[in-house]
Amino acid sequence: MTIKAQALTVFVSEMIGTPKEEVPKEKPWLLHMDGFSTAQGSRAGVVITSPQGEDMEFAIKFNFKASNNEVEYEGLVLDMKMAQDAGTSHLLAYSDSQLIVKQVNGEYKDREASMAQYIRQIEELKTNFKCFQLQQIPREENDKADSLAKLASAVEDYRTRHITVQHMPRPRASLNIQTITLNDNDWRTPLIRSIDEGHLPRN
Repeated sequence: MTIKAQALTVFVSEMIGTPKEEVPKEKPWLLHMDGFSTAQGSRAGVVITSPQGEDMEFAIKFNFKASNNEVEYEGLVLDMKMAQDAGTSHLLAYSDSQLIVKQVNGEYKDREASMAQYIRQIEELKTNFKCFQLQQIPREENDKADSLAKLASAVEDYRTRHITVQHMPRPRASLNIQTITLNDNDWRTPLIRSIDEGHLPRN
């Protein structure tokens, strides 16, 4: 199905307001993320909040073995792409992982090749924003993203909360992946599909 640019334009207008609302345009979109990896699999939770306080919630399942750090990086790269497609120019991201935050901010040197690939992707994505910041927060302040990560492995009906669940078949650091949205009728679907195709929707 062809994704019309008009649909994305309407979505962005609803999120950032009309041209008269100059102050909200400069307010950052907020991004909270968390992830974990166990013997049962790897999961991540993502919450993207518009300047008006509306949340987009995502629970991500990874269909490959990944470390906790890889899960966090996968979530951050995906989130930055989604924020870019939504048209935001100011993004403030939060993570409770000290290692990830300090690596992205250049305070720690990444020693693993896969981590270096993530850093390069993030540096490239940062150029699409007028302002991008990644800050560390205490775990107790990241409870919503943590709950979504746990929800990705739970059996409760996430659809009642309008949560998009995605499957990640392969690591983004080594190969391009295809994202599957389980809620095809969800209003967030155009953003997810544009990420899958690697470009913004066109006419």
